[in-house]
Order: sequence, then structure tokens, then C-alpha cells
Amino acid sequence: MCAGNRPESGEDLSSQPTISRFENAPSRNELYRIALALVDVFIDSYDEEPKVIVLDFDDTEDIINGHQQLALFNGYFNEYCFMPLHIYEGLSGKLISAILKPGKRLPGKTILAILERLIAQLRKSWKNTLIIFRGDSHFTAPEIMEWIDSQENVFFVTGLTGNAVLQKLAKTTIQSAKNIYERRQSKVKLYHTFHYQAHSWVRACRVVVKVEVDSQDGEPNVRFVVTDLQQAKTSVIYEDIYCARGNAELYIKNHKTYLKSDRTSCHRFQANQFRLFLHSAAYVLIHTMQKSVFKGTEWAQATMQTIQLKILKIGAKVKELKTKIKIELPTAFPQQEILRKAFSIFEILRC
Repeated sequence: MCAGNRPESGEDLSSQPTISRFENAPSRNELYRIALALVDVFIDSYDEEPKVIVLDFDDTEDIINGHQQLALFNGYFNEYCFMPLHIYEGLSGKLISAILKPGKRLPGKTILAILERLIAQLRKSWKNTLIIFRGDSHFTAPEIMEWIDSQENVFFVTGLTGNAVLQKLAKTTIQSAKNIYERRQSKVKLYHTFHYQAHSWVRACRVVVKVEVDSQDGEPNVRFVVTDLQQAKTSVIYEDIYCARGNAELYIKNHKTYLKSDRTSCHRFQANQFRLFLHSAAYVLIHTMQKSVFKGTEWAQATMQTIQLKILKIGAKVKELKTKIKIELPTAFPQQEILRKAFSIFEILRC
């Protein structure tokens, strides 16, 4: 019916070869325009300019099963794979874009090129929004840090891989945590901040170190975060800002596992990018339903798999009459009230 065909007597649906030709049809320019359209949809999802947004950059492995273009062997995963880059708004979970890339981590210059284009498009609509770039240590590149420093109302909070110099600078904090644990025999968590400059950095940056001891052997768990936020408290930067990037893994799980976006089995790389965009559109639709239509209900915090299984997959009887098509939903459906609410909202939107 959505395709304009009658459910019983209408034309046949597209064959697999037709679908394959459709997936291979978009050019590079058209794919780029789709990426821009996804960002525009993200911007339009706000009623007014937000005060702050968080750009969560993270990639994930996409194991391939065939001879797909640009699938590379990744030593960490010990598999041939793609490494799609997912970009979400960290405070809301809204998808901004999903970019397919070969099975290796992108260099800093390439990530910066993506970030520059993204922020340029956001600034067309949001002149004063404070933007925070957030990612793990793989996104701590000197090019990115230097460029963000030159931008107004743009900041970064990223992980930082430890080394001998950082360990030395955090030595006092590490020893203090060990001493406190020996006295209390209970979990200890300490924070400290200092300035550090790697050889490739143009200036020293603020580094936050978290030292946690919670084991009988007293071995500390040491983590480093680098940022250009100078006024925020040390614990706030680590606990409230950096650690919250863990939500991006849940967003990726919805996108990849529940919406099956790792089914990139086309031979051509561009066709697989188009597939990834189709799954991204599905994410946007379900996320909008989840946060807007189901707002205030238990389904607002449900996974996309739960929404698919409990609400979207409903058995129904379809009757094709001469003048209309009648759909009869079951009377014993457990989520009747939620569905009625959804239909009422859709009626208002249609009017």
C-alpha cells in the first residue's frame, strides 16, 4: 500500500535484481547529498536552537563475508571488515550521520575534514550553539585539536592513551589512591588535572587523570582525558562529560544489531554506503517515534528491538474491497492504548 499497490490484486513487488540495481544506482554526489539531508533532518528535529550539543564520533567493526570493495584486514579484530563511522548527538541519541569507510581507522586529517563540513552545516542554522566534540583516544589528533582551538564555541573532550610521561605526571595521585585504599580497604577514586604537551601538539592542553583502586592487589586503574575546557571541574569532565560517551555504544547497538545495518553485502563500496544510509533512515524514524510519539511511556526508553517486536510487528487482517482497503487489527493486542495514541498523533500531523 505504501508503494501504491493494492495488497491482493496489485502489481508484484520489486525482484531482487531490481533491488540490486536500485542499491547500485546512487552516484558519489548523490550519496553526499543524502548525507547532507540526514544532517538537515537532525537540525529540523529541534524546535529552537539548542544551547549545547555533543558530537559523539565512534566507529565499529562490520565483518564482511565476500569480496566487497575496500574491505581490509583489521589486525585488532583479526577479520576482513569495514569500519563505519557513526556520529550521534550525545545528549539526545539522535543520529547525525553514518559514514562507511574501509576496515581501518581514519587518520586525523580525514576525521577533521568530516568535522569541518559537519560544523559548517550546523552553523548555517545554529550560530551560537556550544558544540563539544567527543570521542575515545583514537580521535585525539593534533589536527583536530588545533582546528577546534581556532573555532568559537567549539570544544573537545577525548580520551588520551597513557605513556611514561603521563604516568610520571600522575604519580602522586596514583600513590595517594594506593595509600587511601590500604587504610580503608574499600574502593578509592581520585581525580587530578595538569597540563601536558605531546611532541605533535602545538601547545599544552589540559589533561584529566582518573585513578581508581578497587582490588586486593591494589593495582590502580588509570585513565586520561584531554580537553580544552578550562573552567569545568575535573570530576565533571570525566564522569559527566567523557564517560557519557558510553551511550554512543548503545546507539550503535540499536543501529547495527537491531536494525541490521551490518548487512553490507553488496560488491560495490558505494552501494554498501547507500545501504548504510537506508538503515540510518530507519534509525531516525524509530528514534523519532520513540522520543516523540511514545514520550512519557515505558517505550520511550525501550530498545529499538523491543519496539519492533512489541509494537511494529502486529498481526492484522487485510481486506481488499471495491472502494477501500480495510485493515482489522486484533482486539487482544496488549499495546492497544499506545497504538491509539500513536494513530491520534499521526492524524493531527496529517491535518
